[in-house]
Amino acid sequence: MSEQHFIDDPIEAERYELFDEPQYHFSLDLDRRNFFKLLGGGIVLVFTLDAFASQESGRQEGESGGRQTRASTPKEIAGWLHIGEDGAVTVYTGKVEFGQNIRTSLSQVVAEELRVPVGSIRLTMGDTDLTPFDMGTFGSRTTPTMAPLLRKAAAAAREVLIDLAAEEWKVDRASLALKDGKVIDARSKQSLDFGKLTKGQKLLKVIPENAPTTPPANWTIAGKSVAKVDGRAFVTGKHRYTSDTRRADMLFGKIVRPAGFSASLESVDAREAEALPGVKVVRDANFIGVAAPTDQTAARAASAIKAVWKVPPQPSSKELFDYLRKHAAESPRANLSGSIAEGLASADKKLEQTYTVAFIAHAPMEPRAAVAEWNKGRLTVWTGTQRPFGVRSELAEAFRIPEERVRVIVPDTGAGYGGKHTGDAAIEAARLAEAAGKPVKLVWTREEEFTWAYFRPGGVIDISSGVRDDGTITAWEFHNYNSGSSGIQHRYDIPNQKIVFHQAKSPLRQGSYRGLAATANHFARETHMDELAAAVKMDPLDFRLKNLKDERLKAVLTAAAKAFGWGKAKSAANCGYGISAGFEKGGYVAACAEVSVDRTSGKVKLVRVVEAFECGAIINPDQLKNQIEGSIVMAIGGALFEAIDFEKGKIANGRFSRYRVPRFSDVPLIETVLVDRKDLPSSGAGETPIVGLAPAVGNAIFDATGIRLRSLPMAPNGLKA
Repeated sequence: MSEQHFIDDPIEAERYELFDEPQYHFSLDLDRRNFFKLLGGGIVLVFTLDAFASQESGRQEGESGGRQTRASTPKEIAGWLHIGEDGAVTVYTGKVEFGQNIRTSLSQVVAEELRVPVGSIRLTMGDTDLTPFDMGTFGSRTTPTMAPLLRKAAAAAREVLIDLAAEEWKVDRASLALKDGKVIDARSKQSLDFGKLTKGQKLLKVIPENAPTTPPANWTIAGKSVAKVDGRAFVTGKHRYTSDTRRADMLFGKIVRPAGFSASLESVDAREAEALPGVKVVRDANFIGVAAPTDQTAARAASAIKAVWKVPPQPSSKELFDYLRKHAAESPRANLSGSIAEGLASADKKLEQTYTVAFIAHAPMEPRAAVAEWNKGRLTVWTGTQRPFGVRSELAEAFRIPEERVRVIVPDTGAGYGGKHTGDAAIEAARLAEAAGKPVKLVWTREEEFTWAYFRPGGVIDISSGVRDDGTITAWEFHNYNSGSSGIQHRYDIPNQKIVFHQAKSPLRQGSYRGLAATANHFARETHMDELAAAVKMDPLDFRLKNLKDERLKAVLTAAAKAFGWGKAKSAANCGYGISAGFEKGGYVAACAEVSVDRTSGKVKLVRVVEAFECGAIINPDQLKNQIEGSIVMAIGGALFEAIDFEKGKIANGRFSRYRVPRFSDVPLIETVLVDRKDLPSSGAGETPIVGLAPAVGNAIFDATGIRLRSLPMAPNGLKA
């Protein structure tokens, strides 16, 4: 078996895993923007992308097809911030809002530098005609990459405004400052609105690399809990999602789905559907869809089409893990250090275990949806996607048109969790709209969302280790089959280790999920750490601390343990305590869990969770707390009961009545401990907090019962199932 060096950088590892994206499941057989014109008068601040090439990476505009790669030769100067004649501050970013509340924190960092209220910032997000190219909203990258970039843009704007005022008043700029949308002279007390300073001018300034941003220790707007921007619109129903979008003469679309995965269309009879008034039937290779004047008519027409599909033989969920081992790539990616043989030879105890992870669904509140409109050869699509520029490339490639003729607009969207990287609904809606000659809206049903979207990968993880009786780990060999490489590296001090990721052929369409593979890798690693601690009869917390030199990971471990009351007496005979720790995407997390187990029924109840999290300087504490709590609740499903059941190319539990997600009754008492490090750059928090729960719960179940669970989900039907 040949081995290659495994990528240590978490972002590179993520890219390797993420952008092997699941392709659109139907085949089609089909025969820059005027940015400155849209802005009007004012100041436009721009920078060359070379300055930030190390932060954002991805395909450049105009390119299409293939895996996205690091942007090494920027092709354009992109605008980020505009101060209009009316004084309004408009900020442009290709990032999108999916419920993570990044609209608020990005507004905060701009408001901080311009010394204006958060409510005065207008953020234009995810519009490929208006915003700079962006690889996508994923991997907890918005805060560590986009926030510093916008801080620099706003800081540079602040300095330009001061220069303009100093020139206007013929005064020393040192006496000038910004406050509430005005430049104020401390000596004369005179002031000028931003709009009056910029009226009639359009100044292009390159943002200097050393733009004087405000240190986190001096933040007055960033670093504070600020209410969600546009929050009222969401809770009152005023906000318009993709499914609320309407266009003149719009039709409604439905797709006739195959009888199973990888199916090919053998024959189709659409006469009954075509007889319905206003219905347009579209057949293109394996694609069959309808467009109709109403959603109900579209559904009726789709159900009237008689299609015969050929479905090839396929494995089932019962044979998944053997299948993945048998279909692993011959050249895995490996990281080697020291000697495993020497490490095992010096160990007093050796341990070998296997851990498995099932496929699970994203189950976002808002299913995939798109509205597509063609106008004089130009395509505009409104859709919920985490990669607007990636979807633009997919559309351009599918319809064989230049990317400049495709516009993708992303309304703030009802969740994605990594599940909306591809433009499935966008391509379908655009194909129907092209055939019908009118705009078409397409909204997936919940069953379609469960069946035809991609899943979090299933996987098998083998760990072999050695440990001395004093608790020192001497050897660590870790093999992950299929579930992915994110979070595969660790922060424990182990001299001899071998970490290998084996890419495998998947029986299901699979792709990114919140935390990617970090949840699977942390579950296996932190469960195994507990097993090693038990083997040498050490307290699980003490065991981890003994094998750690990383002070940041130690800090969250001790913070979580202190808040939880680790080491205290059990609250009941049937309860157990568990702990775990981890690092991913620049964030450090530790979780403590308390469970109770009914010995008669085998039912597991999660009673309490304490999670400590450190991601550098905190921009919005309340927002961060919400992210952590949301991750914990979401993680309960994957830990205890979420799993996709499939057989012969079909999903058996593709609806909420059969697919168990966390319910209100499953949610424990949750306490978050925020470790604020203003001396460190801010990292993202959308993903890392999810990785701590499953191993902490599994370790707590072992503490309560002596039963060690090594498969996710751990207790879909209780411990006795």
